Amino acid sequence: MQFSTLFTAIVAFATVAIASPTATTSVVSEAELAHWLATTDAELTFIGEPFNPLAKRTAQATSVTFCTKRIAGICGGTCTVYTGGATCLDATGTTCLSATNDVGFCDEAGCNGNCNALSQCGTQMDNGFCYTPNTASILVSSL
Repeated sequence: MQFSTLFTAIVAFATVAIASPTATTSVVSEAELAHWLATTDAELTFIGEPFNPLAKRTAQATSVTFCTKRIAGICGGTCTVYTGGATCLDATGTTCLSATNDVGFCDEAGCNGNCNALSQCGTQMDNGFCYTPNTASILVSSL
């Protein structure tokens, strides 16, 4: 009797675990981005407003990090970090990216062509990055 109860409980738990997968996203917190910036050996270029997670208006800005190289699950190489409001970023040569809010990434300049949402990342990488080969532009929307 105890075996069948235990077996039923295990089957029920496994069914719930399989039926409710966790969503993966490449939207990172400002603290996660700050940690990555402090520990990466990537070559960084900053554009837009200075990245400062302690600034009062931080919630109104989006920070996007986009890089040129992927090695296994690591995103690096030459990376650009943009912090600011709504814009279309030229991101030619981008292989992977992450952001503090959802952004769109497109395979043509000017935020045209085939575009996808970062929150729907198909290939999740380490440190909250998403593999985004052939990205040519990134759409940062207003919050």
